[in-house]
Amino acid sequence: MDRRSKIIIALFVAVLLGIIVTELVRPKPINWRSSYTMTDKIPFGCYVLFQELPNLFSETEVIPIQQNLYDELVARDSTKQSDFILINDGLYFDEQETKQLLKYVNSGNNVFIASTYFSSKLADTLGVDTNTNYTIQEDTVTLSLTNSHFPKKKFKYSRGQTKSYFSKIDTLNTTVLGHIQYKRNTAINPLVEIDEDIVKDDGKPKINFLKIGFGKGYFYLSTSPQAYSNYYMLNGNQEYVANTLSYVQRAPTLLWDNYKKSGRVVIDSPMRFVLNQISLKWAYYLTIIGLIIFVIFKAKREQRIIPVVEPLENTSIAFAKTVGSLYYQHKNYSDLIAKKINYFLQYIRSTYYINTQQINEKTAHNLAVKSGKTIQEAKALLDLLLNLKNKSQHTEADLIALNKKIELFKKIPNGRTRR
Repeated sequence: MDRRSKIIIALFVAVLLGIIVTELVRPKPINWRSSYTMTDKIPFGCYVLFQELPNLFSETEVIPIQQNLYDELVARDSTKQSDFILINDGLYFDEQETKQLLKYVNSGNNVFIASTYFSSKLADTLGVDTNTNYTIQEDTVTLSLTNSHFPKKKFKYSRGQTKSYFSKIDTLNTTVLGHIQYKRNTAINPLVEIDEDIVKDDGKPKINFLKIGFGKGYFYLSTSPQAYSNYYMLNGNQEYVANTLSYVQRAPTLLWDNYKKSGRVVIDSPMRFVLNQISLKWAYYLTIIGLIIFVIFKAKREQRIIPVVEPLENTSIAFAKTVGSLYYQHKNYSDLIAKKINYFLQYIRSTYYINTQQINEKTAHNLAVKSGKTIQEAKALLDLLLNLKNKSQHTEADLIALNKKIELFKKIPNGRTRR
């Protein structure tokens, strides 16, 4: 790799690392969505309020409810008194939930609901109706309480506060506990149909907090759920929350709704039913864990497949045959005989350690002694070698005769040939 390529790669890596570090150290943007769950620490979550409930309701057991209202109230013992707190930007109860909620309050329990609107069935039963003044600009709203035991203090909310109020109440069973006030809306878009309630909006305080008697218990309804969020609990408005919740009687048990929340995590996968059933959920988890353990231990017990290594093929014989066939095809018998003689003499030198520089009677005698052949066989072979070596022209018969003599000489008593 050249120097230029190394510089380019180094710059690329440096830029990539810079981007990663920037993303890690960059502050996360604030999440302003509505949540109201007891675990969310975002501005409009209810983590702070839920943590403070044991202090606001001393000697009271706080129980978070993680299932729908109908199942909870049907399973609960109606003889044991309790209070119920429900806070969300909007609360809808179906017919069965509404019946159980009314039955729950009628038995002598209390329900505190903070929501910008209420389902029609519950609102009609309690004789209330709500309205919301929507404006383009986010204005400051002021909340106040009517109880003379509380200081005449006004609590201001400048962000995320919805201008919701009760436009209709049943004066026979209802007590007004608080008001909301905001500036009169003068910025009306001429292209939009003018709402009659906006035209009548005179900027005077409007009802936002009620106490409604129902049977032996009470409903406490507020149209300002944002006041109970983390953002305002940590910005000097915790006194308003404490004063409004003080109306709720100190029952032995306080139920906190954590199901009907905008920020509740909902499982949308096809496994939703299985994961919502405790027995099926644990059976599913145990199956997955069992399969993982099986795969791990099975992989350890089984040996890897050993590849078959083919032995190296001895190609020397094939090479010799190929070279021999080339010489034979060209009919170059003299060259073949010369190479065969040289090869045999080399064989004598390396096998029997005999000097073949000069071939004479002594050479024949030494060869016969060391090879185990007769002096006549050794002398006849050497004479043939000398004769062919001194001959200028050779025939195919000469090559065959030489080959037979050499092969016969190399044979050992058991019939095998020395190599």
